[in-house]
Amino acid sequence: MKLLVVEDELKTGEYLRQGLIESGFIVDLANNGLDGYHRAMTEEYDLIILDVMLPDISGWKIIQSLRDIDKETQIILLTAMGSVEDKVKGFNLGADDYLVKPFSFAELLARIKSLLRRNVPQVNLNKLTAADLVMDLPKRTVTRSGKRIDLTNKEFLLLEYFLRYQGEVLPRSLIASQVWDMNFDSDTNVIDVAVRRLRNKIDANFEPKLIHTIRGMGYKLDVNIEEKL
Repeated sequence: MKLLVVEDELKTGEYLRQGLIESGFIVDLANNGLDGYHRAMTEEYDLIILDVMLPDISGWKIIQSLRDIDKETQIILLTAMGSVEDKVKGFNLGADDYLVKPFSFAELLARIKSLLRRNVPQVNLNKLTAADLVMDLPKRTVTRSGKRIDLTNKEFLLLEYFLRYQGEVLPRSLIASQVWDMNFDSDTNVIDVAVRRLRNKIDANFEPKLIHTIRGMGYKLDVNIEEKL
């Protein structure tokens, strides 16, 4: 997968480039808006990470120009501009995601992978499994060791999200945006409460434990680890 990073802060740009290369991506880095604009218009990328406050041409203008010519490259706006109005503007211009600085690289990486997966054809959409847990999507049922587990609609959606991205750390803010369709407020514990209730149903009386807390980062559904921090 080939990514373009448009970031005028040299340290931030190099940090992103190096981290994404180490994560297995091919990465081009543009340190100004005009260079980023030219690359985005003339080359093919799977995803663009775009700053908004650039010294020569704004990220707003770049994304608007790309969408005006029907460039469908997925774009994450990564910016210090974090007001509701800024986010609404970004999404209205065609951004696929919006992340506010300062940011967690782990969360950015999770969001990149989540967006890129949208273009990957899914196989066996009817059932999702982990260990002896089986989720039947058409029937909207969940069983573990053959025993039916009753879930609320939101618990079902949360478990489905965990199963689709099992093995990966999912930050709370990403869970909030993808499952609850809302911005995560760090002063609330709605995600933690929901995960705790889901754990009580699918993990409390079964082995191995599936849902794990990754301290300071989020949650992971993984069959192969036993740590629960």
